[in-house]
Amino acid sequence: MVTIVQGATKKPVSAQRLVTLFSELNELEGFLYIGYPVIGTAEGPYPIDAIFVSKQTGLIVFNLVEGVELGEFRETQDDSVNKLESKLRSHKSLMQGRQLKVTITPVTFAPAKENPQEFTSDDYQVCNEENMRAFILSLKWETPEYFKSLLAIVQAISTIRKGRKKRVPLKPDSRGAKLQMLEDSIANLDNLQGRAVIETVQGVQRIRGLAGSGKTIVLALKAAYLHAQHPDWKIAVSFHTRSLKGQFKKLINTFVIEQTNEEPDWENLEILHSWGSPGGGYNNGIYYSFCKHNEIEYLDFKAAKSRFASNKEFEGVCKKALDEVNYAKQIYDVVLIDEAQDFPPAFLKMCYDLLKPEKRLVYAYDELQNLSSQSLPSPEEIFGLDTQSKPLVTFEASQPGQPQQDVILEKCYRNSRPLLVTAHALGFGVYRQPPPNITTGLVQMFDHEELWKEVGYEVSEGQLAAGKRVVLRRTENSSPKFLEDHSPIEDLIEFNIFNTLEEQAQWLADSIQQNLAVDELRPDDIVVINPDPLTTRKAVGPARKILFERNINTHLAGVDTSPDVFFDSDSDSVAFTGIYRAKGNEAGMVYIINAQDCYSSFGSMAKVRNQLFTAITRSKAWVRVLGVGPMMAALKEEFEMTKNNQFQLDFTYPTEEQRQHLNIVNRDMTAAEKNAVRKKQENLTQLLSDLESGAVFAEDLGVEQLERLRNLLSKKEV
Repeated sequence: MVTIVQGATKKPVSAQRLVTLFSELNELEGFLYIGYPVIGTAEGPYPIDAIFVSKQTGLIVFNLVEGVELGEFRETQDDSVNKLESKLRSHKSLMQGRQLKVTITPVTFAPAKENPQEFTSDDYQVCNEENMRAFILSLKWETPEYFKSLLAIVQAISTIRKGRKKRVPLKPDSRGAKLQMLEDSIANLDNLQGRAVIETVQGVQRIRGLAGSGKTIVLALKAAYLHAQHPDWKIAVSFHTRSLKGQFKKLINTFVIEQTNEEPDWENLEILHSWGSPGGGYNNGIYYSFCKHNEIEYLDFKAAKSRFASNKEFEGVCKKALDEVNYAKQIYDVVLIDEAQDFPPAFLKMCYDLLKPEKRLVYAYDELQNLSSQSLPSPEEIFGLDTQSKPLVTFEASQPGQPQQDVILEKCYRNSRPLLVTAHALGFGVYRQPPPNITTGLVQMFDHEELWKEVGYEVSEGQLAAGKRVVLRRTENSSPKFLEDHSPIEDLIEFNIFNTLEEQAQWLADSIQQNLAVDELRPDDIVVINPDPLTTRKAVGPARKILFERNINTHLAGVDTSPDVFFDSDSDSVAFTGIYRAKGNEAGMVYIINAQDCYSSFGSMAKVRNQLFTAITRSKAWVRVLGVGPMMAALKEEFEMTKNNQFQLDFTYPTEEQRQHLNIVNRDMTAAEKNAVRKKQENLTQLLSDLESGAVFAEDLGVEQLERLRNLLSKKEV
């Protein structure tokens, strides 16, 4: 069977004919890439039309012809072979002495050309659909033992996952040495990630995956790949976490240079904030651009705050802008959105409306990293209906030979199995002590049971169905063993309880000093996260003061640095941050302070649990969860239960009615809503007290009101 990866191409007809031909070629196994690779040369980028890699045939490079004019096909074949050979010769694993052990066969595929054999010679092959099959099957690679190395090199789109600086650890078992080993092991993208980068959909594409599955890197490389293929396209990349801007720019710049030997044209490839403001350039954003191009009122945050509810400002301005524009100006050829779970649906619809007719929108998200606890609706709800009342966007099931609209990255390369399962157990409240009169400690749950399998879990016991007990575990494929084998489980993740905040700060400072002085970690290998963004500046002060007295530099990300900078590598400084700026970033050692705040919170239970999940999943290796008091002890108890269950999730899957109840009880409320609920609770408490004391009689309330109350309470029993 041939695996087909369809990238961007300027020759769609002949490319589709080639795809059809290979999808029916059952005699061979291999990989067909359309619109890949792009090779950097002294003259600039050189895009290859298509390649086929197989143990039987070696490497076939295709020159595609759309019409009947072959043009300078011999020169094109020569150029393609020479450039591919030059690229492959740089890899020792494909060489024997001075000899390249890969057979590269060029062929011109012109499906509309009759009698192509008239142009064929010993060195230059021309085929149409009638003779291409026979030609491919006639090829035989004499050294197929090099196939695995060849495929790995073809699929290694980029090695930019490596760390920011090359480490030189002096001790083979230090944390620094272990981190270097981990970074080397995940330097290349896997096949599924590589496909997600290359495959180009004419329409909307969704990329889903857990934290650490590579969504941000895939989006950055996809933007760079499309820019290399179509330098004239207007491409926009946007995101929720401001500190991702620098990361995106670095990733895209590095990849474009790798592929083209040139820097990107930043006029055509824009990295934009979601909101934006006047001033152009650095300040530009998607929402501001929408308002400017459509000549409607733009609202900054201050103006929006006076018009819309708290935490609904961005949703409000996006909805207002969409309502004021019937036919939006179409500016972009492609828009790519990271962290889509943190955006209101109106923002995604705005991005869709800014696109030219092909509507190439790519959005990536992780449902569990949604810090607002609001789920992202279906594409039918987000993008709406056409004039015939049909959905503008639907995701069809994947068809052989066609690019995937809905991509799931199930393999997690950042977090080890113990870290990820702990994050899920705490995020969902799997082992949380149930409140009085409630049958489950769960805080939230996926509406669709099968989503657990899609994100890399398998059933080890029970049944994955509503109302049934189930035990879920990570597979070795979705959580590679090497991510946890470098250290004992007790070292991978620790929960530490302190009597006072001062003790917590002292322990934190001592540990960071140990990391830097003994463990061979760099300052940018360490991040300290305070889950509550409103208290972060004050909460991190004591530990930063101690470190300052020990001549260890620290910074509050986005406050002491540019909003677009997270790690301040130039100053050898340790990053302290609130949860919002931590998103999208990662570090070898993650310290989470004041974790007791994530055990429970009136009016934002799901939100604080999601914050803890997000904080834990920032770690590439080790996590230290710190806190004070009884709520921290309760949180540690949940972790111990997770550990005692061999890092499996054992729970009864809630029914639809129970899930609805969880969503109501643990919903995220504004400050005004919390005050209103508290006032109602106080009123109810007072009423009950008056009824019990005889100050008020039940008959005083009226028969009708009592009956309504009984009916409501009977419906709410869970």
